[in-house]
Amino acid sequence: EPEEKKIALELLETEQAYVNRLHLLDQIFYTELMKEAKTGKTVPEEVVKMIFSNISSIYQFHAKFFLPELQKRMEDWSCNPRVGDVIQKLAPFLKMYGEYIKNFDKAVELITVWSEKSPPFQELIADIQKRKVCANLTLQHHMLEPVQRIPRYELLLKDYVRKLPPESPDRDDAEKALEMIFMVAKHSNAAIAEMERLQNLWVVYQRLGLEDDIVDPSNELIKEGPIQKISTRNNSTSEKYLFLFNNMLLYCVPKVIHVGAEFQVHLRIDVDGMKVRELNDTQFPHTFLVSGKQRTLELQASSPTDPLEEEGHQLIHLPFCTRSEEEMNAWIKVPLRAGREELGRRAPQWVRDNLVTMCMRCKEPFNAITRRRHHCRACGYVVCARCSDYKAELQYDNNRLNRVCQECYVFLTGHVVPEEREGKHKGILEKEAAEVSGRSLLCSSLQLLDKNGKGGTRGWFVIPQDDPLVLYIYAAPQDVRAHTSIPLLGYQVRDLPQGDSRHVFQLAQSRQVYTFVADTEELKRRWMRTM
Repeated sequence: EPEEKKIALELLETEQAYVNRLHLLDQIFYTELMKEAKTGKTVPEEVVKMIFSNISSIYQFHAKFFLPELQKRMEDWSCNPRVGDVIQKLAPFLKMYGEYIKNFDKAVELITVWSEKSPPFQELIADIQKRKVCANLTLQHHMLEPVQRIPRYELLLKDYVRKLPPESPDRDDAEKALEMIFMVAKHSNAAIAEMERLQNLWVVYQRLGLEDDIVDPSNELIKEGPIQKISTRNNSTSEKYLFLFNNMLLYCVPKVIHVGAEFQVHLRIDVDGMKVRELNDTQFPHTFLVSGKQRTLELQASSPTDPLEEEGHQLIHLPFCTRSEEEMNAWIKVPLRAGREELGRRAPQWVRDNLVTMCMRCKEPFNAITRRRHHCRACGYVVCARCSDYKAELQYDNNRLNRVCQECYVFLTGHVVPEEREGKHKGILEKEAAEVSGRSLLCSSLQLLDKNGKGGTRGWFVIPQDDPLVLYIYAAPQDVRAHTSIPLLGYQVRDLPQGDSRHVFQLAQSRQVYTFVADTEELKRRWMRTM
């Protein structure tokens, strides 16, 4: 048999098996569950419809159109050896898969939720799963088949085109069909990505209390995680939480009682105009400054990174821990700007009280009674009452009058200060800029199962870039010490079937086996590749 015919026969055989699977989903699972739903004893009819989406349309198309066309073509192969034109007819109809794929995760979630809520629903599914036609596989496993079918078409067709002789009459049609299937697969992948983005975004909005000025489906969450806020007054730190979107940074406080929301938004800084720079601080290492138009935050991260400059931009890596699988290595791109910020237009960084013992203008020493510390609202310096006995309008505070030091007063208002009020010393304290970040090959939340595979502990797993042969396990993302480490050399990485909707893989060496559960299939694949 010619190689291209073998592949065409494989296409036919897999299509016959696929139609059988679609028949199981539509004519058995869907039909029987809907029949019971109409009695009102299991689940609402709408739930069943949402679980199976447009599976009936997909089944009818493959059973009544594509499979018969393919069978007829293979019967006539000796006089008409081609399938490219048939697949070209198929390709436009495959766009109907977008709806099914978008709905897939929600469908699996509905099965789980209603299996707990409705024992009759769970029993009916279990009863069908015991039948010979199910081959000891779960409903969720069978439902995954349509999601995987389009990539399967693409692989078979690539192989078919590669094996076609140059003079084959099917070459032009097959190549065009492959291009069409590729575009459908791209459309399908885009649907999956958009579905995941919207689902993740909605979860974040719920954690933030669904505030009207924040909820926007066009936003993209880039990064989130806990961070330490440094107080300029009492020289202490307190844990806050940051959410970085494509258009804004939300500075939040975790709620003690999680009723309605997990966090309270204290400040929103628009990314447009936001600046980030490192601070050289021996007392609080790995600190950096986030400066918005209305407020400046001094934050402490867990570890530094090397500076990086690219095409006139400064890349600042915010090394705070994250919940999602890939955010740890995200970068914020901040344009480099020449010169210092214009006074009054942007909230300054306040110099911390404990870092100075004398007025930063007149150089007289502070004391608790006659010379107390004050902050200039324009430059952020710590100054005495005499040197800050001035008021000026500040643009970042809606042009309200604020307490400022003498030098800022002269600069902002243009007024001349009488000689007897001038201080002995003048000068502007200059601060150098740098970058901070933490690096890892991969880090995310995973579950490590116990030996019987039923229970286990969830933790934060990290493979450092500077120590890539060891997997470190932390109890939580912000812990400073790992409770377990696993040397990766010598271990084999094993993929396990997704039998119960869990994304499971293993590290195995001799008799030692570690079993992990990832939150998503994509995250599982990334861990397997990295290991």
